[in-house]
Amino acid sequence: MQRINDESRMSGILHYLLLSMIVLLLVAGCTSENKNDKDFKTSVSIVGDKWYFNDQILNPGSPAEGLLMNVRMVNTIYEDRGPELTKLTDDFDPEANAHSFIEKIPEYVSSGVNAFTISLQGGMPGYEGAINTAFNADGSLRDDYMQRAERVIRASDENNAAIILSLFYQRQHSHDYALTGKESIRNALENTVNWITEKGFTNVVLEVSNEYRHGGFRNWTDGDWLMSEEGQVELIRLAKQLNPELLVSTSGMGNGRYHEDLARAADFLLIHFNTTSLDLYESRIEDVKKYGKPIVCNEDDKLGPEGAAAQAIAVMNGSSWGYMGMLRNQYFPFEFLGVEDDPEVYEMYSNLTTPGFQIDPESLKYNSITINYPHDGEIFRLGQTIEINLSHLYSDDSEARSIVILANNEQIAELDNGIRLRVSWRPDEPGIYDFQAVVRDETGEELYRSAEVDIIVQSDP
Repeated sequence: MQRINDESRMSGILHYLLLSMIVLLLVAGCTSENKNDKDFKTSVSIVGDKWYFNDQILNPGSPAEGLLMNVRMVNTIYEDRGPELTKLTDDFDPEANAHSFIEKIPEYVSSGVNAFTISLQGGMPGYEGAINTAFNADGSLRDDYMQRAERVIRASDENNAAIILSLFYQRQHSHDYALTGKESIRNALENTVNWITEKGFTNVVLEVSNEYRHGGFRNWTDGDWLMSEEGQVELIRLAKQLNPELLVSTSGMGNGRYHEDLARAADFLLIHFNTTSLDLYESRIEDVKKYGKPIVCNEDDKLGPEGAAAQAIAVMNGSSWGYMGMLRNQYFPFEFLGVEDDPEVYEMYSNLTTPGFQIDPESLKYNSITINYPHDGEIFRLGQTIEINLSHLYSDDSEARSIVILANNEQIAELDNGIRLRVSWRPDEPGIYDFQAVVRDETGEELYRSAEVDIIVQSDP
């Protein structure tokens, strides 16, 4: 009798252990699946100097084959914890703002967009003093901000789009949440990379700093280090050490140039074309082809037909291109209208990603005026003369035209029409100045204008 009871007890124990093991395996499997998110649809990779999604070359058979066609949407996860936004509105909802973009992702992607740049510190919202950052001062991550970022990343993945996730933006300084120096900057990068890794995102690539040489970074603690090539290389290498599979870069200024040290450290080369005239795209792109890595412009603020021409010229010369719809997508109130953001630009996205489409170079000779110098973020001393250089391409000389230079929307000079033009100007007060060049006909009617260039004038050296 005792033997039977012992065998029965042993059988019960074995049955319990077996059930426990099954439960543990099921829980472990679920946990592993949740952690690694194996259900992601979009996996980004690089082969040579070409981009691949899910091991297939992007945009096959089209002019944009192997290129990452992208759009700058940095304020889709925006918030402002300071007082400035409340002067403009009392009902801004960060969650609703993110949702309004997410709803339009399918339309952007169907037009030929492969990736969106979003930022954990946003971009210029059209007013100064915004407190917009996903980081606490010590570099730890803020849950609500990161949850918005995750929503956008997942929605992009569902629509077979990648995310260029940008970390540091020069205007986020001098407030209670600003990163406090080198250690907190490194913490912010480390925490972000670990977050990407833990979530298992396969459609995210990293931009360490937006325009790392921008003068606004001088206002950061240890800003000189962050602005240096050595600092950027250190951060790129730290990210790669934490996650060797993550594709990492940092972006240069609007002149389309890229430093050799960064080119050797980065997985892909992030250039900007804001202050680059259309006739210089070919040479700028050619300068960095020698590194044999993908070339990605992820910021160009040319609009309409000029923006469409800029996109086509970049693609013709082997560079991915990124549209920056400053007034609509980045300045408050943020709007995300799909292809209606800029019909000419999005039609070109569609054309360039369509197999067999042929680019007509003659159609790209569009009237275009660009401020080539100064560049965004240049710092000048009060009393210093600023030389403003312009490029005016394919201008119509059959009618009298003039070019007006604006600083913060006030006229500072008027010039006769010409191919390459210069004007000298000396500001009376310190501050941030936005320059634009406006072309007008003989009646004073505006025909077209350049993109904005912002500079910093300081009273101290």
